[in-house]
Order: sequence, then C-alpha cells, then structure tokens
Amino acid sequence: MKKSILIVALLLTGFIFKTATAQFNVSVRATNIGVQPVWGPVGYNHVEYYYMPDIDVYYYVPRHQYIYQQHGRWVYASNLPSRFHNYDVNNGYKVVINDQYPYRHANIYRTKYAEYKGHHDQEIIRNSHDSKYFVIKEHPEHNNWIRNHDQRDNGHDQRDNDHNQRDNDHNHHKQ
Repeated sequence: MKKSILIVALLLTGFIFKTATAQFNVSVRATNIGVQPVWGPVGYNHVEYYYMPDIDVYYYVPRHQYIYQQHGRWVYASNLPSRFHNYDVNNGYKVVINDQYPYRHANIYRTKYAEYKGHHDQEIIRNSHDSKYFVIKEHPEHNNWIRNHDQRDNGHDQRDNDHNQRDNDHNHHKQ
C-alpha cells in the first residue's frame, strides 16, 4: 500500500514539474516581435518560420536565414538565390509555422498551403500602425519610437534628479 502511494506521489510530482516546465518554455518564447522582418505578416507575437508558398522557401526568423532546396539539399542563406530575383517578399504571402524544422516535412506544407500561391492581400509589419512593431529597426516609425522612449526616460531621469536635489536640500537644512 505504501509503495502504491509513493508511486502515485512520484507520478503526480513528475506531472506537475512537467506542466510547470512547459508553461515556463511557453512564457520564455512568448514574443520575438523585435527580430521579425518588416515584410512579415502582422498579428504574430512569436514566429519561428515563414513559409512562402509562391517560391517554396522557408525563412528562419531567429537567424534571419532563408531555407530553400538546391540540388536536392536544403540550403541556408541570408539572401534568396538569383533564381528568385523577381519574387517580392513584401507582396508574397507568408504562412507562419512554429514547428521545428518544417522543411523536413516540405510535402505536407506544400500541399497544405498551395491555395495561398498568388495571394497578395496580407498586411505586413512595415505598413502596420500598431506601436508594438515600432521596436523593429527597419519599421518606418522606429526612429520616432526611439525618440519618444528617450524623452520619456529623460523625463524620468529629470524628475529623479529633482527629487534627489530636494532631498539633499532638505537634509542640508536639517544640519
């Protein structure tokens, strides 16, 4: 009987630990807006990969790398190859995929997202007026966003300095 209770307790502890670990992983990976390219679609706080069905290419957001097939092998590169020189990443449809190594299941994604080939109706980050995207350096509003943050920070610094000066003056008068 004691062994059964011990086993149940251990299993329950393991389950609770696994749940807590999963929640931690989700919260750590909650957002990567600041590293998403401005040509990415709006509406996603976390993106691992974009799949571009028009050209059958993936883009790995964390490393800013395109992944495409060349001579039957997957190639990682910072730029698209010359054969895609007519492709416009701003207008082409991008599908967000947060699976690990989606190109390893390329046939599934080709089939699943074939209907998006030729679609050009996706709003991209560069054109968004949502301030959460202003953190991205290439966003047209980024410099204004930086300036506003600097002004707010300087305002806090000045208020802190004024407060410290009043405290010093008050303490000096006490002596």
